[in-house]
Amino acid sequence: MSNRSTPLRSPDRILNVLEAFGDTRRALSLSDLAKQAGLPVSTCHSIVGALLRRGYLYFANPRKELYPTRKLLDVAQHITSHDPLLERVAPILGQLRDDTQETVIMGKRQKDIILYLDVQESPQTIRYIAYAGDRKPMHSSSIGKAVLGSLPEKELQKWLAKHPLPSITPNTLDTPERLIRDLQESRQRGYYVTRGENVADANAIAATVCVNNELLGIAVAGPAPRMEARLAEHAERLLAARRDIERRFQG
Repeated sequence: MSNRSTPLRSPDRILNVLEAFGDTRRALSLSDLAKQAGLPVSTCHSIVGALLRRGYLYFANPRKELYPTRKLLDVAQHITSHDPLLERVAPILGQLRDDTQETVIMGKRQKDIILYLDVQESPQTIRYIAYAGDRKPMHSSSIGKAVLGSLPEKELQKWLAKHPLPSITPNTLDTPERLIRDLQESRQRGYYVTRGENVADANAIAATVCVNNELLGIAVAGPAPRMEARLAEHAERLLAARRDIERRFQG
């Protein structure tokens, strides 16, 4: 039994080591890294040795503190630049970003969260900042609300019965009644809006699109006053981008 379970644990341990640097954003000694990753020092030492040999870590200072090299970024960029889905939709998302001058996001449901697949950042100095790989709540993010709004009524009620709706901000719709009312109104207009529900000073609009039989979400997000002033205009462009993506994958 232990032999079968070991391969399942090993990737988690490696990812814990790498994510420790993302959490702390500084060079770490072996003991500090092990503590941050929640691993025994001996286990962390073995992982660090492999990452050093493969060029993913280096000693950043005379104190022998460790930090990732750019190899991790280079490998990730090489992988994402050849993502077959993102390659086809990136020009459309980029055009939507240019037209709105706001941050554009593509995401999907992964179990009970929204996973950001791609982020095209606004060129403006004050902007909504997000990253591919970010995980957002279903009930308080615009893409999450769009995904929930696409569920059949019975499936939505079942989901709500099993999941609490924590208040991420004072504006979060934190009761099933408020959320359902909002989803119903959103379905009628064809897109979904969050007003400071996930990030207090940011608004977003989102819609879903079906690609290769998979439901994805597209969102436009930015500072609340700027988004509110151009909501109808951004919604029109968002829905046009959705139609462009649908046409691209039909061809």
